[in-house]
Amino acid sequence: MQTHLNIALVQTDLKWESPESNLEMFGALIKGLPSETDLVVLPEMFSTGFTMFPQKIAENMDGPTLNWLRKTASETNIAICGSLIISENDAFYNRFVFMPHDGQHQIYDKRHTFTLSRENEVYQSGRKKVTFDFKGWKICPQVCYDLRFPVWSRNVEDYDLLIYVANWPKERIYAWDALLKARAIENMSYCIGVNRIGSDGNGYKFSGHSAAYDGLGNRIAEFKESENAVKSVTLQHAHLEDIRQRLKFLDDRDNFTLEV
Repeated sequence: MQTHLNIALVQTDLKWESPESNLEMFGALIKGLPSETDLVVLPEMFSTGFTMFPQKIAENMDGPTLNWLRKTASETNIAICGSLIISENDAFYNRFVFMPHDGQHQIYDKRHTFTLSRENEVYQSGRKKVTFDFKGWKICPQVCYDLRFPVWSRNVEDYDLLIYVANWPKERIYAWDALLKARAIENMSYCIGVNRIGSDGNGYKFSGHSAAYDGLGNRIAEFKESENAVKSVTLQHAHLEDIRQRLKFLDDRDNFTLEV
């Protein structure tokens, strides 16, 4: 196991429904990261913005964005994650993709599609909670609206890191702040949330508030309001081992089965 992870959080504006422009921007950012970076986290629908018109820009799992992820991760030796629009089996998915440098990617389909924007009418809801291993760390990926549903993120797998990628609007940003911290505390896990800034093609405004929290809910990385920046944080596995051994709150979890 690697005792620590160096993670870069990318908080930026997105070009509306313009994969080529967004990938060019992210490519330059990632290639400029320090060599010791293990993982970079991009926002939800990082190549397009949160669009309800996937017919125009959806890709398959061998499309240009997946190939870009594979090539960039390989060239930089940095894992990359974020969500994008995927077309598969005559359905569209808001799919979180985790791409390590060896190209052996992992996926998670957003479980809670956002009914307020009718995402549920356009995108297929995921049916499976996912965790995966990266350098000995167990990571649980989630997407935006999933943040409001703590049962779905409940730490029954003893994961080490919970990652949320989002297009979370400015008008409800205080919920984002509060819930990210709560997810870290209740799961005794590192919790990272990466949100976009700027305005999308529907006129919705986004103020970022990307952050990282340790397993006790202490904020260890934060962004200023609408700050366009990349910030890095180092996670220490010893921190999780210490608090879980001393406090043992996870041992008192209720036992129940989640049906999906």
